[in-house]
Amino acid sequence: MKSNSFQSNRSGPLVRLTSILLGLAGCLLLAASSASGAAIGVTDNGTTIVVDTHAGLVYTVVKASGDVTSIKWNGTELNDASKHSEISSGIGAATTWTTSPSGSTVVITETTSTLTHYIVSRNLDNTMYMATWISAEPSVGELRWITRLKGNVLTGVPAPSNNSGNTGAIESSDVFGHSNGQTTSKYYGNQQAKDLTVRGVTGSGVGVFMCYGNRESSSGGPFFRDIQNQSDTSADSELYNYMNSGHNQTEADRVNVLNGPYALVFTTGSTPAVPDMSFMSALGLTGWVSGRGTMHGTASGLDSGTSGMVGFANSTAQYWTTVSGGSYTCSNMKPGSYTATLYQGELGVATASVSVSSGGNTTLNLTSALSHPTTIWKVGTWDGSPKEFLNGGNISNWHPSDVRNSSWGPKTFAIGTAVGSFPAIQFRGDNSPTTVTFSLTSAQVAAHTLRIGITSAYIGGRPSVTVNGHALTNPGASSQPSSRSVTIGTYRGNNTTFAYSIPAADLVSGANTMTITPISGSTDSGAWLSANWAYDCLELDN
Repeated sequence: MKSNSFQSNRSGPLVRLTSILLGLAGCLLLAASSASGAAIGVTDNGTTIVVDTHAGLVYTVVKASGDVTSIKWNGTELNDASKHSEISSGIGAATTWTTSPSGSTVVITETTSTLTHYIVSRNLDNTMYMATWISAEPSVGELRWITRLKGNVLTGVPAPSNNSGNTGAIESSDVFGHSNGQTTSKYYGNQQAKDLTVRGVTGSGVGVFMCYGNRESSSGGPFFRDIQNQSDTSADSELYNYMNSGHNQTEADRVNVLNGPYALVFTTGSTPAVPDMSFMSALGLTGWVSGRGTMHGTASGLDSGTSGMVGFANSTAQYWTTVSGGSYTCSNMKPGSYTATLYQGELGVATASVSVSSGGNTTLNLTSALSHPTTIWKVGTWDGSPKEFLNGGNISNWHPSDVRNSSWGPKTFAIGTAVGSFPAIQFRGDNSPTTVTFSLTSAQVAAHTLRIGITSAYIGGRPSVTVNGHALTNPGASSQPSSRSVTIGTYRGNNTTFAYSIPAADLVSGANTMTITPISGSTDSGAWLSANWAYDCLELDN
């Protein structure tokens, strides 16, 4: 009995010691789990919400406004000290937050009477996921997310929008000149909507990248450009996602829709892949549409050497897809009725009405309706773009006054000369008239039609034409956005073709001379902000 009693008395402390050790191990495991497991770090300080993703990213949101006032990456503050990162220009939103049942995901919701903005993060994920629902365009007239970063930290920026060292504004307050005669602006170097995937800025050991995501709720179609960056090492380095604006926009804003999702990704400098944002479908975001459909078919009749694209648009959504091997497929579309457009390059050449149903896969075959008359001569390609002309490839990167452009003219262009010597833009205040010389045989001295295609126009600019001193009938103005165009980096307006009847009596056998000059019902504001248009193609039909 004593022996048994002795063993029993000794086993008590051993059991207790084992229990303590197991408890300590459990606490250590719990601490490790808390640091690197499922739970994201969220601290509500009453006035701010601080999110720690445990992946090097810590950011702070002001509850009274929804502004992001601090973004720290691996301990380094990236957000500009004097400006906030924010939706629109700040919305003064009521801001709340919730976490998923597991605590792994935080959803910050910023709400006004017409806008709801979401910032979503997940544990161990170096990303700020976002989406924005609107029932009306913000009062500033544009819908955009702006990340305002330290310009002296994020110095690896796109050159066309880097205003560092500028000598002052040369147009409005947003296009800048430099002592070497070059120009920069937030309007330059921007990609077309169809090419928006990932773009960012970098510094030593850091990269911040916008992943643009779904463009279905934006406006303007596949060829629209809008602001992506603006930088200055003495100020801030700005990284944008523009969803709507008045920057030569050719469509009405889409409202009562969710824009996105899109994402802001932080790296040590390398460009990330676009993250999978499908998890956001389970978050109950206002305006999220899950049931989707598909369109597919053939696209024929496009001119040799041109690219093809099919676009779909209605008041709540837009989509596009490339034509490959004469066919196309467009997936993940909201149900509804759409206008489908077949594009040759950027020129719409056929339209049709179609309907998309949830889970459906509808066939639509499109054939170009572009006219192909026999021509005596043609300058350019009917593709909705001036890029093949003189300085045409520079429009999206520089102001027309930039010294890197070739002289705009006035030019005299002889038919048969390389198309690259014909000006991409006709400015009333700078390079007018453009003179075209051509020869006709005696058999060709007959009535003909001249067609001039344009891709955009400013203050009602349209071509006034004379042939051998005889004035042709002037056309009316085309319908265009009421905005600057070619000086803010875009030639994308509403494609228009002007047709002129040339009587036989105005033509001669041998050498003929034609002049083209802009007319407008408005007053010019300078050489570059003068009545103008960007050319698509010119041809004299037989």
